[in-house]
Amino acid sequence: MDDRFNTFAGWALFAGIVAFGASSVSSHYFQADKAHRPEKMGYEIEGVVSSEGGADAEEPIEALLAKADPAKGEAVFKKCTSCHTANAGGANGIGPNLHGVVGETIGTGHGFAFSDALKGHGGTWDWKNLNDWLHNPKKFAPGTKMTFAGLSKGEDRANLIAWLNTQGPNLPLPTAPAGDAAPAAAAAAPAEGAAAAGAVAAPAPGTDDAPAQDKSTVPAAH
Repeated sequence: MDDRFNTFAGWALFAGIVAFGASSVSSHYFQADKAHRPEKMGYEIEGVVSSEGGADAEEPIEALLAKADPAKGEAVFKKCTSCHTANAGGANGIGPNLHGVVGETIGTGHGFAFSDALKGHGGTWDWKNLNDWLHNPKKFAPGTKMTFAGLSKGEDRANLIAWLNTQGPNLPLPTAPAGDAAPAAAAAAPAEGAAAAGAVAAPAPGTDDAPAQDKSTVPAAH
């Protein structure tokens, strides 16, 4: 009788220990308000940018232009020749002729029918505006007819801008900024002494404004 009682008591004790253990384990995984819950759920993948930030910021366009390679920019522009010309006196195509575009007034000149989005934008094609346009045309000029998504690589944009600068005013490119801050005047430099008219764009076929190319490849500038 004692043996049977001891057996039952042992099983009851064992069942209690198992139940307590299961309760502890389940609370560890399912109670979100416990201190041991990680602040960020999931695994971090190196090299992927979080929507909350944390990625290295891209270099300022002035710094990229200081080390830009116009020859590489010419290679980028070859992707755009179905829509643009850049030689002096070149004809307009789907997009405007881009000779001397650096420093020109946005949305005017060359006898091209620019969209209202560009004609009403204001300003000149200085370093910053050229960079912003080539990076994301629709954000730069909401309502533009340009369907090109934009050049994601700052290096590609800088090389293209540097080459376009050789096809016209040949303005001095910015020097590398000292420290973290780029000179405020650098972005506006192209506006000085530049002819008034024209605009840089990079339309895809059938648009009126700017470069056409897949964002993952090296696009053209219209």
